[in-house]
Amino acid sequence: MFDFLMRIWVDTSGAIYEAAVQPALYAAGLMMWADRTQEWLDFALLGIVQIALVYAVCRPLEAWHPVEDVIDSKAVWTDVLYTLIARLGLLPLIAFVLLSSAERWFNGMLADADLVPPTLETLIPGLREMPWLALLLYVVILDFGEYWRHRFQHMFPWWYALHSVHHAQRQMTFWTDDRNHLLDDVIAAAWFGAVALLIGVPPVQFVLIVMVRQLAESLSHANARLDYGRVGERLVVSPRFHRLHHGELSAGAHGRNYAVLLPLWDWMFGTADFDRKHYPRTGDPEAPESLAAGGWGTQQVEGLKQMLRAIRRPAA
Repeated sequence: MFDFLMRIWVDTSGAIYEAAVQPALYAAGLMMWADRTQEWLDFALLGIVQIALVYAVCRPLEAWHPVEDVIDSKAVWTDVLYTLIARLGLLPLIAFVLLSSAERWFNGMLADADLVPPTLETLIPGLREMPWLALLLYVVILDFGEYWRHRFQHMFPWWYALHSVHHAQRQMTFWTDDRNHLLDDVIAAAWFGAVALLIGVPPVQFVLIVMVRQLAESLSHANARLDYGRVGERLVVSPRFHRLHHGELSAGAHGRNYAVLLPLWDWMFGTADFDRKHYPRTGDPEAPESLAAGGWGTQQVEGLKQMLRAIRRPAA
């Protein structure tokens, strides 16, 4: 199954590259960038598939039963721009360059020392014959790592200064998932990629995990009055569960419901709130107005200023 999906992906990417991208590079005299461009194309195609899938699932839910009417459409369009940049533009290229360079350096260092990096499949050989079980374990381990990254974002003032770009949105929709400071996104991509490399996630499974995670996170931000029932709420993060995390009283270090996919981690570490009747107003009352109402560039600059102020504050 995984091999079949990989063949479809490779064939599609290769056809687009040969028909459109390669001729354009040749005409512009940029063939020295051919290999990098082909690798980046895979990220862009994945982004297109993600956006289409997320829109097809989340937009009807928001239209069917919204929590609130969208009053500030400009703020939502800013979030759309965030999504396009994150999924199709600069961020995939930055993440690829950083992670592929780090992987080559790490593997070279291990090879020089005659070491083979351990992975889940080398530690548990039986997983090689059960790819779906291996995929499930990868998802659980990566989600555990994401829970703690999210808690650290709220725990350290300099990191929350960046993360407040995400929490300042008062008109939360499924587009809000990608509303992040670029530096925060780079840190998150490095964190997620490092955990994936450490446990040896195969490339095709990594693609599937990224797509599932993206859909789950976008859905959890949706402006939809939706929960999964008394049992389901404890199995998978719902829009209601995550909206409590974005509530005005949950901003900063007072956060709750940090889980990305599995509420299990919030339950285990005492940060869960399963109030199924509550759909609070979203936003960070302590964030500058420019973070809530400013454009993409304004929010990026203000987030960086906030971080520098947070770093200097202890010394002062």
